[in-house]
Amino acid sequence: MQLPNPIGWTAGGAIRLLDQTLLPGEERYLELDSVESVAEAIRSLRVRGAPLIGIAAAMGVAGAGRRGGGAAGQGDGLAEVRRAVAVLGATRPTAINLHWALRRMERRAERAVKTGEELGTALRTEAQAIWDEDRAMCERIGALGAPLIPAGATVGTICNAGVLATGGIGSALAPIYHLHRVGRGPRVVVPETRPLLQGSRLTAWELSRAGVDCTVIADGMIASRLRLGDVACVLVGADRIAANGDVANKIGTYGLALAARAHQVPLYVLAPTSTIDPAVPDGASIPIELREPDEVTGWRGVRTAAEGVPAWNPAFDVTPAELVTAIVTDRGVVPPGQISRLMD
Repeated sequence: MQLPNPIGWTAGGAIRLLDQTLLPGEERYLELDSVESVAEAIRSLRVRGAPLIGIAAAMGVAGAGRRGGGAAGQGDGLAEVRRAVAVLGATRPTAINLHWALRRMERRAERAVKTGEELGTALRTEAQAIWDEDRAMCERIGALGAPLIPAGATVGTICNAGVLATGGIGSALAPIYHLHRVGRGPRVVVPETRPLLQGSRLTAWELSRAGVDCTVIADGMIASRLRLGDVACVLVGADRIAANGDVANKIGTYGLALAARAHQVPLYVLAPTSTIDPAVPDGASIPIELREPDEVTGWRGVRTAAEGVPAWNPAFDVTPAELVTAIVTDRGVVPPGQISRLMD
């Protein structure tokens, strides 16, 4: 199974990052060695997916600690880390993994300064731990989610919640890869995911590279495809899960969930426990990122909407808990109303 490697360290300690905005036409890796370059990569979706954003941000903070904690001293290094946390935290408001990882890195920096550890080394180790833990969580999600998929099934998804969005084999795609390894991989229906086509550009690309049978459809075809009756279940990721089980995910997920409910197709949300935000009571309290209108009115510099027509471009929507069959995390599978059990 051939899977891409979207992130890594260079020999000099910079971040080696696959530029996802160029896929599937070009595989180009960037070397990022400043907080500003990492922030730009997150904001422009060169790196995306809630868990992978958190990993990239943690690596960016580690780089800031390495540069700031050298000749300048530990105190100045901590100030540089806090500046990095502020810059990176302002890039994407919805994905809770970003802010979870940044808080963890800041606490680790404070502990290192207090105990006299070398700041850069401590932060590099912590960022690697966040990545390693996410990889293990992906494997666990895959193992727990696999039994939910009937043998020989066709499944649906939306956006990209696979290798390109996480530190491992994905969240929503993890059960698919888990089953594919043992020769029982399902077929996958992939909505294109307007306006930036993460489904057709990214999910279909990585699934096809891995040898998984997949078919791309336009977003407006979702209900018609479910009506055929051949889709056994829908697997989606999450950027934030509220305390009541409401789920923020890529725009279009809510519509997919409504269509799945209308056709009695179970919808499973798969995400690491770091995506659950117990401080947010419900979906109405989740901040939803609004992106630039030109992502909707054109494509790669070519305008497709009539001149002067405005666009509304939320990056995410909220699927109410009552439309979710179950939430699958690395700690277990529960109905959405019982996610508090996973946080004990």
